Amino acid sequence: MGSSESSLYQKQLSRFLPDELVDIDGVFSALSGSDGPVEGKGGKATKRTVTLATFKAYVKEALPESMIVRLYNGMKSVKVSEKPSVPSDQVGKEQFVVFMAALTKGYAEEKSDIVMNMISKVEGTIKGSQILEFSEDLVGSLVHVLKHRNELKGWTLQNTQDPTAGIRPLASQLVSELKLPDGKKVEGALITDAVCDKSSLEDWVFRVPQVSAFLNVIVRQGLLILQSLPDQAEDTLHLLPRCKGVRGSGFVSLLNIPAITYLNSHLPAEVQHRWRLLFASRLHGESFTQLLGHIVGKGPCLLVVKDSDGYVFGGFASRSWEAKPQFQGDSRCFLFSVSPSLSVFTCTGYNDHFMYLNHGQQTMPNGLGMGGQHNYFGLWIDSDYGKGHSKAKPRCTTYNSPQLSAQEEFKLDALEVWAVGDPPESDTTEKGKKSVLDADPEAQALLEMIGKSRQSEGLRESAEEEEEEEN
Repeated sequence: MGSSESSLYQKQLSRFLPDELVDIDGVFSALSGSDGPVEGKGGKATKRTVTLATFKAYVKEALPESMIVRLYNGMKSVKVSEKPSVPSDQVGKEQFVVFMAALTKGYAEEKSDIVMNMISKVEGTIKGSQILEFSEDLVGSLVHVLKHRNELKGWTLQNTQDPTAGIRPLASQLVSELKLPDGKKVEGALITDAVCDKSSLEDWVFRVPQVSAFLNVIVRQGLLILQSLPDQAEDTLHLLPRCKGVRGSGFVSLLNIPAITYLNSHLPAEVQHRWRLLFASRLHGESFTQLLGHIVGKGPCLLVVKDSDGYVFGGFASRSWEAKPQFQGDSRCFLFSVSPSLSVFTCTGYNDHFMYLNHGQQTMPNGLGMGGQHNYFGLWIDSDYGKGHSKAKPRCTTYNSPQLSAQEEFKLDALEVWAVGDPPESDTTEKGKKSVLDADPEAQALLEMIGKSRQSEGLRESAEEEEEEEN
């Protein structure tokens, strides 16, 4: 190609390492169906190109057809020269390289140009409804390709909720961050009729990191390209945590894969790589004492609640739970909603009532709470297991969260708790440590009196089982 190569193309080439360029050349050769220049009229070599048909044939079942078409439209829209060019239905090598550079190494401005053309083939403004449709395709394609490539990291469609039920809530959450050209946000259903321009889309891609991260994984896993790209390996690692502690239990989480991905993105980076099931009411019994025995001193935790009306919500505790009549935790804690809508509510700075856990006190509330104040928590699980509240009208002072449950005072249907990140050192060195039941014979006797001893006994993992689960 030599002097015929555009300066833009040369600039994009320089962003890749030599090994990465070899990988890109190999994939393009496979896409174009040729290992070298194709002979044209008069014996002259013509440039290799990719058609939509050859692109579909290469990707096969790795991605939904709708996303394959969107990616192809994105590639086809790439301009490699400032000179006017005749529109073509085929993708050249230069366009492919610029496309890969923009999506894997580019800035928000570069990515937004491509995303704009993936959303609509017509230049100009786009509607919020088109962005929502694109976002649903994005989330659905992410789940699809991770499942197809066996990259779900221990999560399965059997141990989680139906992922299709989580696609629209996550897509809606992503689109809710969209701002109009005047800088204002549009709330609720009005977003579908909103008209956005290129600057609005660029701002959205810049402020919502999931858009770039999801596209990155879709392209690299869908095309099996740039698998060893160092800076992108971290994105894949943190996108979905490795699931631990559920093997052979028949456990089914209250969460779906899109929700897991979204919640994990809000956790501190150092704990995003691993979730380990600590407690599930349907496995370990409906007992507050059992809950304490499984979560105290276990490091940062994610608490997930389902009420009797089907609402799913919870909170992230940034530090190990301690049973004491004082507030604990720090500003990394947050509350969240999964169903009927997906949202995360971070701390406001108004107070430090992040976490509260108390048991066996006569003068202080007994239970687990996050946010708000005594008797008016953003999320509360009473020590009289089975009931709780979310008193946040108009908003929780600590997290600015609304009422999370369907009813202010709710009945608990199910509860699960996940330890995130690596276990604390004290937990790994004291596998045989006694539980709250062992330390509190009176509580154990009480459970036996009300007929719950069979749920509470015999469910603690042995040291050997935990060590096997780690491997």
